Parts: sequence; C-alpha cells; structure tokens
Amino acid sequence: MKVLDALDHQENPPEFEVVVVDDGSGDSTPDRLHAHQASYPLRCFFQESSGPARARNRGVREARGDIVVFLGDDTVPEPVLLAVHAATHAERREGALAVLGYTTWPREQWVSPFLHHINEYGLQFGYGLIEDRDSVPFNFFYTSNISLRRKLLEEAGLFDTTFPHAAWEDIEIAYRLTKRGMRIVYRPDAVARHYHDLRFDSFRRRQRRSGEAAAIFFEKHPELGGFLGVPQALTFVDGSGFADRLRVLWASLAERWDLPGGRQAVDRVLRDDYLRGLAGSLEARGWSATGAPPRAAGTAGTPAERAGDSSR
Repeated sequence: MKVLDALDHQENPPEFEVVVVDDGSGDSTPDRLHAHQASYPLRCFFQESSGPARARNRGVREARGDIVVFLGDDTVPEPVLLAVHAATHAERREGALAVLGYTTWPREQWVSPFLHHINEYGLQFGYGLIEDRDSVPFNFFYTSNISLRRKLLEEAGLFDTTFPHAAWEDIEIAYRLTKRGMRIVYRPDAVARHYHDLRFDSFRRRQRRSGEAAAIFFEKHPELGGFLGVPQALTFVDGSGFADRLRVLWASLAERWDLPGGRQAVDRVLRDDYLRGLAGSLEARGWSATGAPPRAAGTAGTPAERAGDSSR
C-alpha cells in the first residue's frame, strides 16, 4: 500500500483519480484494497492473472482522465511526481508527448554496484544513457513511471497482449507510438522509488525471459532485428568452457563489489542470457542460422507479411 499512501501525500498535484488493476495477486491484496481509505477517487479492478499488457489495458479503459500516469505496484512516487508530469504536459509544444520520470532505489536501501549499474547503465533501465532529455528514444518507455494522453494509447490499439511476461510489451507500444509521431521527454524530478528485491541470479532468469519475448517483438517488427540482437542470436554458441565459467563467477562477485572489469563481466553474462533466450525462442519458431524465415505448411508470405497489425 506504499504506492497508494504516497499518492495521498502529493504536493500541489492536479486533480486525479487512481485506478488499480489487481492481476491475479493470489494473496490478501483484494481485501486490503477494499479496506483502503484514500483522499482521492480510488477504483480497483480484479482479474485472473493475464500479464502486464492486459492489466494496463484494463486500467486505460477504466480511466476517466485525459492523461494516464503508469506506476508499478512497487514504484512509490515522491511528493512532486504528479505535479511534474502535469506541468510538463501543460507546456506549449507541438505533437504528441510522453513524459518519462526517474525510477531509482529507496533512500534507505544500500545500492550495490550491480543495482546501480542496471538502473543507470544496464539492462533494466538506462537513465545514465539519456543524452537529450527532450528527445528520448522509444526504448526508454518505462511503465514504472511514465505518462501520456489516454487517447494516444487508444488510437494505437493499446498494449499487445501476446507478450506473456513483463518484457518488451511497453517498448513495443512505444515503437508504434513514436512511428505515429509521439515524442518522449525525460523529467528526472518526477521520482519514483523502486521497492523490488533484485539479485544477480534472478536478473539472469529475467534476461532469458526477455530474450524469449524479443522473438515475439521481432516477428511483429522484423525491421528491428538488429536492434533486438537477432543476427547474434541466430549464430549464438552457448559457452561452457573455463573462461565462460570464470566470467560468470566474476560477474556474480561484482554484484556486491566494484571489481576491475566487473561491470563488463556483468554485461557479457546478462547479454548471453538474453541471447540464449532469444536463440531458443527463434529456433522454436523455425528460424535458422542463415536468417531464413520460417514457413508453415500451406502458409505463404514472410513473417513481416503475415504479422499484420500488432496493435490487436
């Protein structure tokens, strides 16, 4: 309930409502939501576990406001978050806009070298890589702390529900939205604190799932094969030699200590985990190392021709 409590203590916010979608929590969350008292309009909806895309779509459809701010159930907003999002949308500018806030770790938490790296320069977020705050690439569309007009999402067809995990479904809709003219701006004063227990081993499993989901992304948008690492995945060799085992060990030690070459080892191990998942998913879909697209019996056309509209 930290997120809901923090929304009760926003400073100079616009008028707002909160829509909560419980995606099959399986614990006492429904009872706690029903009992929660808030100073703002709060509406809660419950559904069987269906994945983040379907949950966000439900929230968008139920929302009544013009602007939607996405937060995670573990991303707790600082007091000025809503005010910063609202002020940025109120600025006079041409074209559609999404406002990206800054998601970081709780003040009271010790931030290990690993956590700092994946948040600023790594594979969860990459805020330290943003060069122009007024022109942010589509792959920085992080639904832990971002806002845009509800109409944009509806016109684009909402999030694609064929993504099974919390991986790529937000970047995929961002790609569609930017192709339609939307621009992303970054406002680091809109801070959310990420209360999530992440470890190197669990993040490795996340990377493999991300690779598996990337194959779905690729089949919808084959022009992004290079961006997604498809050529590398199609020729990926799963290493198990001494050097590979030593790299994994060094990367695991770099989770807690700032070691020489530790960040590079972490990046390489996590990249290989991602490629491992992507390679397996591509192989299951019939893609070969030559890059030749799969053809189902009796089905004509390339995946690009068969993909159609990914906004369903």
